[in-house]
Amino acid sequence: MSVRPAFRFLEHDGVLAFAHRGGALEAPENTMAAFQYAAGLGYRYLETDVYATRDGVLLAFHDDRLDRVTDRKGLIERLDYAQVREARIGGGEPIPLLADVLSSFPDARFNIDPKHDRAVGPLIAVLRDLAASDRVCVGSFSDQRIEIIRRSFDGRICTSLGPRGVLWLKAAAMGLPTPMLHAGCVQVPVRTRGIALVTPPLIAVARRLQLQVHVWTIDDADEMAALLDLGVHGLMTDRPSVLKRVLMERGQWLSGGPLAGGPPLAA
Repeated sequence: MSVRPAFRFLEHDGVLAFAHRGGALEAPENTMAAFQYAAGLGYRYLETDVYATRDGVLLAFHDDRLDRVTDRKGLIERLDYAQVREARIGGGEPIPLLADVLSSFPDARFNIDPKHDRAVGPLIAVLRDLAASDRVCVGSFSDQRIEIIRRSFDGRICTSLGPRGVLWLKAAAMGLPTPMLHAGCVQVPVRTRGIALVTPPLIAVARRLQLQVHVWTIDDADEMAALLDLGVHGLMTDRPSVLKRVLMERGQWLSGGPLAGGPPLAA
């Protein structure tokens, strides 16, 4: 990689392969079982989301409601943890606490998206309690959430660009001047609202600004290969077995064996 990482989270000799929500199309999303599954495949980078309950307990969970993936209903921010802990994902998996996820996989690096303003304070507290700020990257659709977290750690935590920063980077790719962008990476979809985001000019500008480019959420093998040919630095996928196969076929898969907390690495 030609981009020199400014944060420990980004230090990796090859492509950053992220298991999105632990691999949401191959295991029950955002569960210990999913993270263990991805770890067993040899994944070092795991992605999750966080929401806080009414009493401030931080969950590894994507939605604002329990309804879509659990056997219970209700807005998480209106429920106490004592109620939420009874919910089961995919018929049997409890919703894990972020603190338990980080503790169970001490060798893993986590991309974390605080999905609501109420999750920001608890997230900062968990990262401080576990001294885990150097092995996470925080990304969000809220510039304010990212900035609060970045300032809380005096800039010594990896964050991705928020929506405003992505617009500035897109403008820079079109030849317009851009201000200083405080981030370690940009994490974007291939396109949004019909507009291509991941283009050779954007990747070139990101490299010049010492930003890695991570793309989500890519589940098709041909699209994975095309993006890798463009020179992106990382891919997030709901199909970790597919991304692993693509990287192995290209000689770009790097793994040192199963992560602590995960099952034995499958052959």
